[in-house]
Amino acid sequence: MSKAFTRESDAPDLDEELEAAPPLPAGSRNYMTPGGFARLKAELASLVDQERPEVVATVAWAASNGDRSENGDYIYGKKRLREIDRRIRFLIRRLDNAEVVDPHSRRESENADQIFFGATVTVSNARGEERTVSIVGVDEIDTARGYISWVSPMARALIKAREGDSVTLRTPGGIEELEILEVRYDPIAAE
Repeated sequence: MSKAFTRESDAPDLDEELEAAPPLPAGSRNYMTPGGFARLKAELASLVDQERPEVVATVAWAASNGDRSENGDYIYGKKRLREIDRRIRFLIRRLDNAEVVDPHSRRESENADQIFFGATVTVSNARGEERTVSIVGVDEIDTARGYISWVSPMARALIKAREGDSVTLRTPGGIEELEILEVRYDPIAAE
């Protein structure tokens, strides 16, 4: 059967796009560190200025070769173009709704020992194991670097606590007591 008579099943669906985005609590703002905002903005610029024009040129070249039904460059290029456009729409929406919060500005405040968005916190569990995490936006999560979302269970347990306090972390694995050893507000890398 000709491709003209079939429905393209991998056409972008806005519902799928929204489901793929990290969830934000209803009615909340999309908090981001300056580094995370810069990273998303750089990705958007790269997609718009470099990658998309290259793929458009490839698709145009492939289309000029004639039969598109069995032209791999054309088919793959169109699919990649849809993926790029979907990511561009996502990034534009996220950046438009972003509220940039600079953790460094809280460093000199009177509440510098209290945990808020952007804090880098060192905690110790009952076994004496220490862990350092930074509380960042949902689009900045990187567990390998210790970046956790401000909506994560650990961040929710830590927020508003102070250096020296103990907090209770409820996880699927059980309840864990954490002692807050250090709170600091350092700039968070944009990588």
